[in-house]
Amino acid sequence: MKARHLLIAGRVQGVGFREWLVETARAHHLTGWVRNRADGRVEAVLAGEEPAIAAVLLLARRGPPLAQVSDIEENFCEPPEEPGFIRRPSI
Repeated sequence: MKARHLLIAGRVQGVGFREWLVETARAHHLTGWVRNRADGRVEAVLAGEEPAIAAVLLLARRGPPLAQVSDIEENFCEPPEEPGFIRRPSI
């Protein structure tokens, strides 16, 4: 299992990005989490099979209809221990 830590910048808060990512990740059978950050970015961890991660990353570059993604910082990380894909509280 592979995993990526993401920091997603742009107009990504207040536009349904987290809920959209939860639905999209679950549809691609990924585990992980997503949350808003105080700096205006959305932070997420995607874990699963590489083709599924790549597909969700491609979709995340556009996001939901009201979002405007300007940048995604992507780094390899350890897969989360929790099962499923969840929305975490904002930090």
